[in-house]
Amino acid sequence: MGGAFAWGLLAASSLVVGAVLALQLRIGVRTIGLIMGFGAGVLISAVAFDLVDEAVGMESAHWPVVSGILAGCGVFFGGDVLIARLGGADRKDARGAQASGSALAIVLGTVLDGIPESMVIGVTIYKGGGVGAAYLAAVFISNLPESISSTAGLEASGWKATPLLAMWSGIALISGAASLAGYALFQGASANVIAFVLAFAAGAILTMLSDTMMPEAHEHGGRLVGVCTTLGFILALAIHTLD
Repeated sequence: MGGAFAWGLLAASSLVVGAVLALQLRIGVRTIGLIMGFGAGVLISAVAFDLVDEAVGMESAHWPVVSGILAGCGVFFGGDVLIARLGGADRKDARGAQASGSALAIVLGTVLDGIPESMVIGVTIYKGGGVGAAYLAAVFISNLPESISSTAGLEASGWKATPLLAMWSGIALISGAASLAGYALFQGASANVIAFVLAFAAGAILTMLSDTMMPEAHEHGGRLVGVCTTLGFILALAIHTLD
């Protein structure tokens, strides 16, 4: 069980790395948009090959995958709407739009973004005895642009370095706990239940990409974001092929 927490924490540690990079390097907004596009491509590949494909291969009926994707979409969408009303809608903005929002809502929104992908790490460790290198790399890489973008925006809106780093460190610990929960909660679960969980995470991640990450990437990075997204997809696919 300790391994599940450690792997989840490792995957989420890139949130802290991204925050440090954003604070030290002062990365331009357009560059952040391109990096976000690359991270989106990585996550799309992970959803296709490490979540949905795995779920389809496990199920003995069609309903777990379809219902899981729809459930993940619905839960994330509902949570995102609630967090937006609380003031966390611009949590990924790189220009400081977070200044008009709520600090608590921004933190809760960032946690919402990361929980599904972290839980899958624990589920896959329980199911296979180890964590897939491709999916772990995808989560690690995709966390970087999210952290860089949010940190740049939060700093521009007035946040200081210490609370920023404390927030990302806390979210990394929560992600480790989510991975541990994914390992512990599905002990003895049937193949259909595991397929549903994997598909649930896929639906949540796809909705997150469409609602928050990709619009911000295109707004800041322009048309070149499409090329970066494709490159991210190819990189994750290559890692998956070698896994």
